[in-house]
Amino acid sequence: MRRCGTTARQIAGVRGREDRRLVLTRLFLLFLPICFQGCAVPRLGPRPSATKDHAFITYWPAGNETGKLRLAVKDVIDMKGEVTTAGSQYLAGTNKPATRDAKCLAPARRGNVHIVGKTNLTEFALGTSGLNEYYGTPVNPLAHHRIPGGSSSGSAVAVASGEADVAFGSDTAGSIRVPAACCGILGLKTTFGLVPLDGVFPLSPTHLDTIGPMAADVPRLVQGMELLNPGFSARYRAAATPAERITIGRLYLDGTDKRIDRALDNALNAKGFRVIPLDDRFKAAWREAQANGSTVAIADGWLSNHKYLGKLGVSLTTQSAIQLGQIQLNTAYKGALKARATWRQTLRNVFEHVDFIAMPTMQTLAPRKPLFGRSALFEARVLGLQNTVAVNYAGNPAIAIPIPLRGRGLPVTSLQLVGPNLSEPRLVNAARLLASRETNPTLENAR
Repeated sequence: MRRCGTTARQIAGVRGREDRRLVLTRLFLLFLPICFQGCAVPRLGPRPSATKDHAFITYWPAGNETGKLRLAVKDVIDMKGEVTTAGSQYLAGTNKPATRDAKCLAPARRGNVHIVGKTNLTEFALGTSGLNEYYGTPVNPLAHHRIPGGSSSGSAVAVASGEADVAFGSDTAGSIRVPAACCGILGLKTTFGLVPLDGVFPLSPTHLDTIGPMAADVPRLVQGMELLNPGFSARYRAAATPAERITIGRLYLDGTDKRIDRALDNALNAKGFRVIPLDDRFKAAWREAQANGSTVAIADGWLSNHKYLGKLGVSLTTQSAIQLGQIQLNTAYKGALKARATWRQTLRNVFEHVDFIAMPTMQTLAPRKPLFGRSALFEARVLGLQNTVAVNYAGNPAIAIPIPLRGRGLPVTSLQLVGPNLSEPRLVNAARLLASRETNPTLENAR
């Protein structure tokens, strides 16, 4: 079997362009908030969230409704009669209650489900830290001093703390998989277009936005996916395949904590997957897709949300992120969109030889919370740790799977499996094979 890769022409100059983009972005994010001082009315102080761990913005405990699946819904998804805040003080005060449910909630309304609340998130879903200055930052049950990951931070914490059986999150650049990795749970980013986005607060609805389930174990994840894509349970059962018949292309990325790489390799080898390394040409193509995907996400964030610049209750950090999108829109956006077809073809070529691609969801453990609160520079730092946005850029599905980690720090890291379009049943089957007592830590000690 030949090694999978891309052409030399595709990788020429990639590293240099990416490094220049990163330096310019960090400098911009460092100094932009100064330009906004005086443009936005000071915030009115933090608002108590619905639960002590700040996982929920609105919370409706299940009470005596035993036997029903407890579902938490990220507060970017419209629910009839409820205000969709997107984690923002401004929207909490100006949005009217939704007149109808988001389309993706329809199966849940018909099922044996109790919606326990709407979950907290990074404001406007613009950030991977999971921090929220208004509603409070959801508390990571694995380590209170570390970030919960975002933007679907409340959804991850609700599941990890046992307040919900399943949570819905949104994923534009990793917003399901990053908090799943930080909190030690499963998170499934679905194929672009599989789950309808009608009634979902937009970031990149025409290119990157997806809705997916989060859960602490595979059976609950399957239930969550059934609510979003009816008939999934049957397709999942039909996809049952032993590890020995699954070939995984292993992607090793520069800057990854060596302990994380070892943990992932140990887990894959222990289960008997056939693993082959992906070459440096594919690694370079991945890096370029990460950079281009970030460009699209940031620019689309401007297109969707620039109307909120200067508004009362929108944080300076969020405004900085929105304003950065205008720069990307006017510089690199068209080129990034044009290059997407090449990246998609590169992935299709790789999937002719392997079933899935495996890598860490994040390059390091969840960072510690910043001492002085959320900032644009901290968001840029956390964004640089994710290995997720290249998947959104292509539109493929991917799953974050908790893997035990020995040593100091956290007891768990996360493996990301990326599959071909519409391969969610096979991805969840692979997660089932990895999620044994030997390779899937429980959260009981953290609750």
